Amino acid sequence: MASYRFNLAIIGAGPGGYVAAIRAGQLGMKVALVEREKVGGVCLNWGCIPTKALLRNAEVLSLFKRANEFGISFDNLQFDFAEAIKRSRRIAQRLSKGVEYLLKKNQVTLVFGEARLISARKIEVRKQEMGMEEVEADRVILATGSRPKLIPGLQVEGKRIITSNEALTLEELPPSLIIIGGGPVGVEFAEIYKAFGSEVTLIEMLPHILPLEDSEISTLLEKSLTKRGIRVITGAGVKRVEPGDGRLLVQISQERRQEEVPGDVVLVAVGRDPNVEGIGLEELGVEMENGFIKVKENFETSLPGLYAIGDVIGPPLLAHAAMAEGVAAVEGIAGIKGAGVNYGNIPSCTYCHPQVASIGLTEEKAKGMGYQIKVGRFPFQASGMAQTMGYAEGLVKVIAEADSGEILGLHILGPNATELIGEAGLARNLESTVEEIARTVHPHPTLSEAMVEAALAALGRAIHI
Repeated sequence: MASYRFNLAIIGAGPGGYVAAIRAGQLGMKVALVEREKVGGVCLNWGCIPTKALLRNAEVLSLFKRANEFGISFDNLQFDFAEAIKRSRRIAQRLSKGVEYLLKKNQVTLVFGEARLISARKIEVRKQEMGMEEVEADRVILATGSRPKLIPGLQVEGKRIITSNEALTLEELPPSLIIIGGGPVGVEFAEIYKAFGSEVTLIEMLPHILPLEDSEISTLLEKSLTKRGIRVITGAGVKRVEPGDGRLLVQISQERRQEEVPGDVVLVAVGRDPNVEGIGLEELGVEMENGFIKVKENFETSLPGLYAIGDVIGPPLLAHAAMAEGVAAVEGIAGIKGAGVNYGNIPSCTYCHPQVASIGLTEEKAKGMGYQIKVGRFPFQASGMAQTMGYAEGLVKVIAEADSGEILGLHILGPNATELIGEAGLARNLESTVEEIARTVHPHPTLSEAMVEAALAALGRAIHI
């Protein structure tokens, strides 16, 4: 068995793992990165990137269907769903190769195989048809990610009952699709498949879709999806899924009412489970909490020398959170002062149309924590740029502490919301107030002016509403 020695070994080459590896390489560490499948992990290969590629296809198709609003007319609009899927796979593959280049550039040793911890500093890697290798390191970081959560008793067979993985590789568009789970994944796939022509039903157990978002934003999004023909059922529990008359029947319970919802394909999108099995955690006695690996503030586990980042340590299960954790963990190991992650400043994004993005506290949470607040809203209907784009749905909503004007939270439903939210993140990181946002001159006409107007509204000085 071959054996290799490193300063740092990382298991998992997803967003958290590969970013940690690159940062460690920048800091002069000798780094090994172990991956069992493809570089880039779920996000690049089966999540963030391919879904956004499909959402872009869906947006273009939707714009073509609205072409008459822009004074454009044509006959015989056609689309190729299979080609859209292929395009998303090509983009993912291209970016995965790009990450491999970045790892090589930063002198990271990439090891492909199935990893298992022998100790806090020793990893056994089973390589396909090539025996075993041993990787030893002064420190080890676990970044093994997560997989789609399944519903107990519901058999996912990958054709008629599927997860998000299979939803990214279907070659034929299903006539109808039932999505169980109204979080970001469910909402984004509802957008994609409806744009391509499937009849879509979205089922959420909680009172609103996107249940972690501000309820005002979630309610407005529900109305938007419904207006575009997506059936949204909230407050409904799924009892079972059964075959019936050539289709599937999803039996739901909503308060005292029972219903059977028919569909051709059922997509299970009820969250994600951490990949913590089979990597030696139980044998080494690594402490867990609610199924996730428990870590200290510096991301070290209960086993000295062993660290963990990303989805395996629990919410928020977001690629950009894992990236930030990867950098913080490595910088902490290197002794850099100030390394850490401010979890109050991690944005949440859903890439449907209109998009949803938020950072900080919701209105409900701010009130529940005892804050005296003032709220400012600015609708995109009043935005000149949103009107010119033909995307005037939604609003910017800012929540500020009443006396100081500190920005407690900012929520956006509307065009390019996922790009605009970066300004709110910077503002909160610098502890800016609504007064400071209001006095920052933004270019006209732009969507970003809505941030200024929402801040002015919180101050009672709105100009354009």
